[in-house]
Amino acid sequence: MINQCASCGKADANLKACKACMMVKYCGVDCQVAHRSAHKKACKKRKRAAELIDEKLFAQPPAREECPICMITLPCSDEESFYMACCGKTLCKGCRYCLTREHCPFCNTVSSEGKIKMLTKRVEIFNDPEAMNTLGLCYDKGQNGFPVDQSKAFELYQRASELGCDGADYNLGCSYFNGLGVQANEKKAAHHWQIAAMMGNVHARHNLGCADLGDGNYRRAMRHFMIAAKCGYQKSLDNVKQGFEDGLVTKEDLEKTLRDYQASCHETKNYQRERIAVLEELAQISLIEI
Repeated sequence: MINQCASCGKADANLKACKACMMVKYCGVDCQVAHRSAHKKACKKRKRAAELIDEKLFAQPPAREECPICMITLPCSDEESFYMACCGKTLCKGCRYCLTREHCPFCNTVSSEGKIKMLTKRVEIFNDPEAMNTLGLCYDKGQNGFPVDQSKAFELYQRASELGCDGADYNLGCSYFNGLGVQANEKKAAHHWQIAAMMGNVHARHNLGCADLGDGNYRRAMRHFMIAAKCGYQKSLDNVKQGFEDGLVTKEDLEKTLRDYQASCHETKNYQRERIAVLEELAQISLIEI
């Protein structure tokens, strides 16, 4: 939103937004009253458009996919799952690492054949959006021997986004927000995070909550955090708890969020995933001790 009064044109960092549509700002009540007749019609249209977007944005997220090996719902965080470049399947960490490390537990492809070669093949031949997003991350972070090329990463994210990859929209939002490979634009960042959030991406949902929190839209921010927490995202749950302490969340909403969080975590648990989590925790402790 441009920090310029819609009535007199004065630029100021402390302007107040129209509470109905939140699309224009004013110096004060006098400017808002003077501009009312010119803004009224557009305000109603923008308000209705915003309401329609919010209906979709705050709707129940779609059900998450299951791991094709254990047939248990995948965890909400991408950090707890693993994309297989050989077959294009997404496995939970438990099935990826507990069953075997030498070959894919789904298609039995030997991993030593070259992950990067298989990943590039899936992008070029199969037009796989998940492979595009994963390859984009390699360029973005300089992983797996790739040079850091954020412009190339941005291009891959865009292609994957057009094919419906929620992770790509989340990464596009991060690129726009931080100005990586593209000129920084918070409005476009929020747009892509909204698209990702509507597809069930909890990282994007959490970022939207943080953005609203920074803008002073506390109630809206808590709605985002509660939805992400109900999907099993710990960081959002912590923010909901803090919101309760600050008087932004009711006791009933906190209790319901906690119950839904526990149910979501229970739904995604199994022995192999818990074993990997313990091993990762022990590895971190060992690194700290060293």
